[in-house]
Amino acid sequence: MIGILKSAAPADPLPPDLVDPAYRRLRRQVFIGIFVGYAAFYLVRNTFALAIPDVLKEHPEYSKAALGTAMTGLSIAYGLSKFLMGSVSDRSNPRYFLPLGLLLSAGIMFLSGAVQAIYASLVIVVLLQTLNGWVQGMGWPPCGKTMVHWFSTNERGIVVSVWNTAHNVGGALVATFALGGLAIFGHWGAKLYFNAMIAAAVAIVAFLLMRDTPQSCGLPPIEVHRNDYPPDYSEAHERNFTFREIFFGHVLTNKYLWAIAVANAFVYFVRYGVVNWIPTYLETAKGFSFKDASWAWALYEWAAIPGTIACGWVSDKVFKSRRAPATILFMALTLVAVIVYWLNMRGPLWIDYAALIAVGFLIYGPIMIIGLHALDLVPKKAAGTAAGFTGFFGYVFGSAIAGTGVGWIADEWGWNGVFVTMVVCCVLTMAFSALTLAHSAVSEKR
Repeated sequence: MIGILKSAAPADPLPPDLVDPAYRRLRRQVFIGIFVGYAAFYLVRNTFALAIPDVLKEHPEYSKAALGTAMTGLSIAYGLSKFLMGSVSDRSNPRYFLPLGLLLSAGIMFLSGAVQAIYASLVIVVLLQTLNGWVQGMGWPPCGKTMVHWFSTNERGIVVSVWNTAHNVGGALVATFALGGLAIFGHWGAKLYFNAMIAAAVAIVAFLLMRDTPQSCGLPPIEVHRNDYPPDYSEAHERNFTFREIFFGHVLTNKYLWAIAVANAFVYFVRYGVVNWIPTYLETAKGFSFKDASWAWALYEWAAIPGTIACGWVSDKVFKSRRAPATILFMALTLVAVIVYWLNMRGPLWIDYAALIAVGFLIYGPIMIIGLHALDLVPKKAAGTAAGFTGFFGYVFGSAIAGTGVGWIADEWGWNGVFVTMVVCCVLTMAFSALTLAHSAVSEKR
């Protein structure tokens, strides 16, 4: 297995007249591969959130906080895995690494939906979701590695922002496919195993499309091909770093990475504090149907697609590639949208839809900016680890707390307590992002 996952050896160089057309074709191909592959990870990541209301009905002995523990376990495992798997991914072939993780995750979620007996034991439920979180960590790092090898610095902003919408395509289709599975099979378990079947099929497609580095296809490094060199670029950047070089030379000593990592924790609490609890909040607190909640989930995710691209454009064009101002602007507007969602606690569904569209439009931009910033701050052979580092904070200290934490806060202080916490997290995201105001991607790359 380790031998299969190793980075591919360089191939014989292609004739000069074939380099440009091969690059154009393969760049489109690998981008589609990582886009559909990562979107499919979302089909089997937080799917359990859709099933929580059904589990509560069949197992009234469980509280919201108890079931939230499963999402917390998933988030902690995912955060740790994203960080550790990032360093493995930096030394692996993404063509094998990503599909393998997706197939493993699909298998776990198929089991979670098809075998109803597992819900008799909360321990088994938590363990399965935690294991799912671990293999989910095999998704982002190979995508980040692919982008920094196939796309150069001065084009990476738009590439990352467009790719980042894969989160939302997959996230929106979670509820859509769950509804389809429910209609076809007639049982709530289909919300899980129908999505898993689709994700497994996409894993095969991703494998067929993806490639390792340009050099493995007989092409020169992207910096050479596009004549776009970072100021510190050297031939040494084309070799694999040791784990010590990655962690202690490029990641753990970087003060900007620490600042955006902490900001990521707070923005992830808001992100998952909203989306993971849409079904439970709308169905149990407001009495809406699963269909209503599914539409709310989908609208939230679809709205993020133009919002993410808009944030990238604002960062590049309005703020001249300074990332922190864009994050602060979009989080300030997110704060307003969260307050509207909160104040509509007894109001009509259309206002909930409008507020969730606004939150979805706004929240994913800062998430994308933080991931892009992490890629910019290190050499490309350490990109997966840098992204994993910020992701570790986002999931372990943000999303994980939004699992058990939101459930516990809702049980103890009601939904008002949940919304107060999310408002505070919006403010703290802006505060820690402000610590990086001195950094500009352009000034460091010229």
